[in-house]
Amino acid sequence: MTKKIAFGPRPSASLPPSADSWVASRGGEPASAAIERPTMKRLTIDLPADVHARLKAQCAMRGTKMVDEIRRAVEDMLKS
Repeated sequence: MTKKIAFGPRPSASLPPSADSWVASRGGEPASAAIERPTMKRLTIDLPADVHARLKAQCAMRGTKMVDEIRRAVEDMLKS
């Protein structure tokens, strides 16, 4: 008993469309039209272990991220 398997045509050698064109074809915004985010800079600080633990616990109870709370605190401080 011999099995015969039929193969379809070879795939074309053309490259798939870029992600931006794929998103645009589906009605979304291309990446170039996305909202621009501010340039970020990294800041490293040392905190006592107990302060870090209390901050982490407060953020966990509020359901927020530590980085968001610290950014807000710094922005509030700089408003004055």
